[in-house]
Amino acid sequence: MKIINFGSLNIDKVYNVNNFVKAGETIASNSMKLFPGGKGLNQTIAIARAGGEVYHAGAIGYDGALLEECLKVDKVKVDYLQRLEEPSGHAIIQVTDKGENAIIVDSGANGKIDNEYVDKVLMNFNKEDLLLIQNEISNVGYIIKKADELGLTIVFNPSPITKAMVSYPLDLVDIFILNEVEGEALTKKQKPVEIVERLVQLYPKAKIILTLGEKGSVYKGGDEHNQFGIYKNKVVDTTAAGDTFCGYFITCLSKNIETALAMKYASAASSISISREGATTSIPYMSEVQEFIDNCGN
Repeated sequence: MKIINFGSLNIDKVYNVNNFVKAGETIASNSMKLFPGGKGLNQTIAIARAGGEVYHAGAIGYDGALLEECLKVDKVKVDYLQRLEEPSGHAIIQVTDKGENAIIVDSGANGKIDNEYVDKVLMNFNKEDLLLIQNEISNVGYIIKKADELGLTIVFNPSPITKAMVSYPLDLVDIFILNEVEGEALTKKQKPVEIVERLVQLYPKAKIILTLGEKGSVYKGGDEHNQFGIYKNKVVDTTAAGDTFCGYFITCLSKNIETALAMKYASAASSISISREGATTSIPYMSEVQEFIDNCGN
């Protein structure tokens, strides 16, 4: 199964701070580092390092050489990458000593995805393939609709939550991967069990994977229900934790690995990522994940 990730590509400026800046306040950062990022790119890298066959579709600007090179290093197929004469998307990320983060994103080239480009990309995929999409690029609704017409399995990570999302044809989504905050925004429910139940009511054909931070993750798909905890690790930077989980889980599904085991690998990979600095730099390879699981004894 081929995976096409129609996702964002950002240049991340990461500032290490003692505390998040408040309104009207100016603070000094302890350091600043530049990383390739964006939820789309992060998830693509996670898929590639988990061993998945992944193509990345999305737009970069005149300053996007760093982003394209990052994809190529992990042998991501970049045949469908769009190159535009404007700035790439970028993010300003504050990271505290506790590993907490606060992020501001400017879409840049990510906001220039049009119908013609979508059609040109998706015509190369079919019902044997899987589409992954987040909510950091333009034209998400059309991408979902077109993928459904072509019979692709559609996986949606509804992040970030926006008002425009209510217009998306979410009833066409096959798998939702989301966290508690996103789940609450979509369902107006707060308890995990209620979030999952409401999502099942709203989108009865979809499978749901809800990540719960320190409480692990839960899965609901038809009559199947699974829950998995976490692997504890030192917290350095949580920026790519969710993206790492998403990429590993999807890769496992694409290889027909049972859901419970997919959750296990995704949880372990996510745990490794939080112990490292940065976004793509924190995402582990499958060999590292397997060794980590073996060392944990479960």
